[in-house]
Amino acid sequence: MAEHEPSIGLSSDWLTPPSMFAGLKRGGISRSVLDPCHPGPDKLCFVPCEHFFTVLDDGLRQPWHGLVWLNPPFGGRRGQVPWLKKFFEHGNGIALVAARTSADWFHEVVAPNAQLLCFPNGKTKFHRPDGTVGKEPGTGVVLIGAGDEACTALLKSELGCCVTIIEPGRGVQLPLDWQGRAVA
Repeated sequence: MAEHEPSIGLSSDWLTPPSMFAGLKRGGISRSVLDPCHPGPDKLCFVPCEHFFTVLDDGLRQPWHGLVWLNPPFGGRRGQVPWLKKFFEHGNGIALVAARTSADWFHEVVAPNAQLLCFPNGKTKFHRPDGTVGKEPGTGVVLIGAGDEACTALLKSELGCCVTIIEPGRGVQLPLDWQGRAVA
């Protein structure tokens, strides 16, 4: 079990490592406009952003603007769902959540709305509020792209494998080889 998983309900303060933002910078994003889940100006944080909301501001209830970086609180079962719904309503940014691709919330909220999914190489080691690096988690994360700027940055980030979702019944035609066979 991951170090942060037994902490559910105790702390949601697991900071995204600077390496994640180095990748996004390679992809063309040097800073986001808004971090709605920022730990606060007097606390350690690696998110390069112009504006932020803290827990005291209740970023979930505030109006969002511009390109958003969202690493929602991991505390509580399905705690990320209201944040993801607001993220998709906003439609411009990158969200980081646990890559729980078999979870109902992933199929109900992420799959029908995500433009692009980026699965970073390896397991992301988050930082604790004191700056120390946490242990390797039990599961990987996924970066969810919404909007052209975010998706382009993820594709160019070299952070990992990027995919789009094809929902059943969309009638997507697969590419064919010179003999008319479907190309995998």
